[in-house]
Amino acid sequence: PLLSGGQRSPSSTMGSYGDVLPMRGRTRRARGVASVLTSMLTRPMESLGACAAISLFVYALVRFGVGAGDVGGASGVGGPGAAVSTFVPAKIDVAKVQRSCASRTEAAGAVLVTGSAGFVGFHTALALKDRGWGVLGLDNVNDYYPTSLKRARMKELEKAGVHTVEADLNDRGVVRDALDACKFTHILHLAAQAGVRHAVKNPGSYVHSNVAGMVNIMEEIIRTSPMPKVVFASSSSVYGLNTEVPFKESDVTDSPASLYAATKKADELLAHTYNHIHGVAITALRFFTVYGPYGRPDMAYFSFANNIVRGKPITIFKGENDAELARDFTYIDDVVQGVIASLETSEASGKKPDGSKPPFRVYNLGNKHPVTVSDFVTTLEKHMGKKAKREYVPMPKTGDVPFTHADVSRAARDLGYSPRTNLDDGLKKFVDWYKEFCKGAACAGIQSYVPA
Repeated sequence: PLLSGGQRSPSSTMGSYGDVLPMRGRTRRARGVASVLTSMLTRPMESLGACAAISLFVYALVRFGVGAGDVGGASGVGGPGAAVSTFVPAKIDVAKVQRSCASRTEAAGAVLVTGSAGFVGFHTALALKDRGWGVLGLDNVNDYYPTSLKRARMKELEKAGVHTVEADLNDRGVVRDALDACKFTHILHLAAQAGVRHAVKNPGSYVHSNVAGMVNIMEEIIRTSPMPKVVFASSSSVYGLNTEVPFKESDVTDSPASLYAATKKADELLAHTYNHIHGVAITALRFFTVYGPYGRPDMAYFSFANNIVRGKPITIFKGENDAELARDFTYIDDVVQGVIASLETSEASGKKPDGSKPPFRVYNLGNKHPVTVSDFVTTLEKHMGKKAKREYVPMPKTGDVPFTHADVSRAARDLGYSPRTNLDDGLKKFVDWYKEFCKGAACAGIQSYVPA
């Protein structure tokens, strides 16, 4: 829930960027965040997108506070009572945490996976554990979509030996405790408030999770020795209203079409700044419409399957001049392969004596073959064994874009990334899982879920 009022506007002449931040409570952490912000704002800006994203970051700091959600403890930069949402501070079970993050071999790393009860986090954590990595999960298990699915993922993780710490990313104490309990070689930061259209209804949750959460974990990472390598989830949404296809990492991302996209653009700028100032080895991964077993029920393919089973119509958006929407649907196993490759190829964090630092890397992880939503539904119908009731409507002005198409040549060159799962095979695997998972009334809540 959003909390109201109580915070003061910072007393500032706006004569210098440092004055934008409130003066009270300037702890060492707050000064660190201030230095990051000052660097971001005083460096030349080459795009309106950068300015917009930094404006969003400033808004997060002043309106909601970094580390929003502290209860009864030290205040964030925004002062007490400035949280976007509240949480009960958590505690870790050190013994469970250390068992979970212990790798099976010296060659394997130890990784903290934030958002481990989420779709991509779940699959990647399982794959890493299977390869001998030490893996610890962290997830706040929020109720944006039914938590029963998140609990089912967590149950599978526990079977595999992956413990999940249930905590908010903005809970500074628990993040610090986890980093101290395990000598992580890598941080895989996937936790975020997802969903493009939901941002219209609850923008504060996106600032809390995607912006303040990013700053909080980065502030803890730079206080960790040795400093872990970082890979984090960006999104194909950052391409926004870009009309050049396929989308390349070198494209200007000036025109976000949603607040969700703006927060992800802000994350990329923040990551670049921490790389520049502190030498953190950081890789941003732009995911393109990931689908598969244990997927997200707010995504179209899962929602379509639910409505087909229940005999309810599915809504298919159409763009200008009745143009078909198209997406670069990417199967989860292919994405996991790219994520792990990005972890394994990252340079070490830290600046060298000569001042050099590891590069800030950005990669598209897509399938290279966009498919219209109508053709996608036809393939889904084939495997569901039932026709959908299609309703075509104009695309609402809530942040969706007409098409996505990934150029993955950079990921292929640097990571060996090569998506191999075609849509027919991928949807068959999803439907096989869906039918098994949803036997009887096992997922009635999930099937009746209507994306916000």
